[in-house]
Amino acid sequence: MTIDTSVLFTPHRMGSIDLPNRLVMAPLTRNRATPGTDAPHALNADYYVQRASAGLIVSEATQISRQGQGYILTPGIYTDAQVEGWQTVTRAVHAAGGRIFLQLWHVGRVSHVSLQADGAAPVAPSAIQANTKTYLAHGFDAVSMPRALEVEEIAMIVRDYYNATVNAKRAGFDGVEIHAANGYLIDQFMRDGSNRRTDGYGGSIENRARFALEVAEAVVNAWEPGRVGIRISPVSPANDMRDSNPTPLFEHVARSMSALKLAYLHVNESPAADGTPFDFAALRRAFKGTYIANAGYTREKAAAAIAEDRADLVAFGKLYIANPDLVARFQKGAPLNEPDQPTFYGGGVKGYTDYPTLTAA
Repeated sequence: MTIDTSVLFTPHRMGSIDLPNRLVMAPLTRNRATPGTDAPHALNADYYVQRASAGLIVSEATQISRQGQGYILTPGIYTDAQVEGWQTVTRAVHAAGGRIFLQLWHVGRVSHVSLQADGAAPVAPSAIQANTKTYLAHGFDAVSMPRALEVEEIAMIVRDYYNATVNAKRAGFDGVEIHAANGYLIDQFMRDGSNRRTDGYGGSIENRARFALEVAEAVVNAWEPGRVGIRISPVSPANDMRDSNPTPLFEHVARSMSALKLAYLHVNESPAADGTPFDFAALRRAFKGTYIANAGYTREKAAAAIAEDRADLVAFGKLYIANPDLVARFQKGAPLNEPDQPTFYGGGVKGYTDYPTLTAA
């Protein structure tokens, strides 16, 4: 059966933003910020401008503080130089007719002492080392052993999210996305495989979700809720994550974010490592705003998800790395470029801004 894909190119109102189509460029770490300052630069602007026909661009994950960094050459949003660098990007994207949100990021335990001030240990809800790797100057290496955060430090990190949101507004973004997925700090608090706390941030679902809710409240206080989204990954095993009972946990998270009237819920629908099913439709029902689906979608699967009201928008990652004009290619049913995986992390133009468009081809 032929699927009508025209629904992908219809407009959508998302929070306070009007989008011209249903395609989202997913956040993609590319490790190409300025050495020494972690500020974006002209080549980064070129990269995003090439993809400005997306209904929405979500920027690469961007650390809210020095402590929040987990990989080399990822951009920040906590210094004036970084804000100025991002202004170069947002001005260029807007001039090209695009809309762009900044993804707010604290990696928690997925870091290395060489990236932390004075060689300090990374922080986490609990002192549990992740069985995962990070990207350093010499390549991929094991993450360092973290230390557990003190309660008073949690409030300071919430404040960092607030300040980063204020800086994102200064930098000219259209909104922000809270990164609460893929095994980083907020996800580490939510899931019981990484959170063994016995205070108000551990134990029950409500306690483990408390940090996520406090961050979201701080971000909404810095910007209107119609300019704020959140990304979650309920059963993705990325960065050594697991939870004993994810369904009630993430339904609670979705309802809590809906109560704050966030613009969207962006869901990484990657499956559980052991194949245990998860009812993503339950999150769609629990969250009353825009639902963005992500993970393994094709043009046809995306159109079906929207036509069947399982999603409002669909985000694409690797396809957007290799196809800056993905909207045009989907509209025409044109062949797609293949991603060049060795150039995903670090480097320069190659595998970043040199993928051919249909016009160039």
